[in-house]
Amino acid sequence: MGARCDHPRRLPARPDPHHGPGECLVRGRGAAPHGVGDGGRGRRGTEGLAPLGAALAGLDRELVARTPSPALRRIARDLGRMLLRAMRSIAPSTQPVLDAAGPVLQQPIAYGTVAAALGLTARDAAGLVLYEAAATPAVAAVKLLSIDPFATHRCLAGLAPELDELAERAAAFATADARDLPALAAPLSDIAAELHTNHDQRLFAS
Repeated sequence: MGARCDHPRRLPARPDPHHGPGECLVRGRGAAPHGVGDGGRGRRGTEGLAPLGAALAGLDRELVARTPSPALRRIARDLGRMLLRAMRSIAPSTQPVLDAAGPVLQQPIAYGTVAAALGLTARDAAGLVLYEAAATPAVAAVKLLSIDPFATHRCLAGLAPELDELAERAAAFATADARDLPALAAPLSDIAAELHTNHDQRLFAS
């Protein structure tokens, strides 16, 4: 990908304590660095702001409807809320947009809101979301399996063309009705997230 975003280690919205479904899936069947690539592919003035909250609320509802796992919905809201809160401090100029957006959004929608407030494009926002979707479980795999971090990041770099293509496709939906967005499924991620919630030996919050 042409650009990426590194989370400072103390940023509240950083994904380090979270792994997607990685921890549970690793417990079930283990992994090797090349599996990171497979996992990354599977996961991928204020007057004018008045309608923003309602529009984002509708988009948020559509994303919730496409996320069967209550655990994934909960953590996505937590991370979205933390991202919006962090951005109010990091970039105070974004506050009018963020306030109009509302206090709680699913993380991908929060990323889009922040990107818009910073003057970035829908393509930029899609790229950030996709990079995090691939990188979060990859970094978790390094910690869980003690695999080569350089090999892992080489796998991530190899995903760049696919992530770029997906970001272009995602950006094409920027002006679409929320009800017309794709409804792709990842059942293993949903199942793993629910199993992880009840596991008595967890290294990651989610």
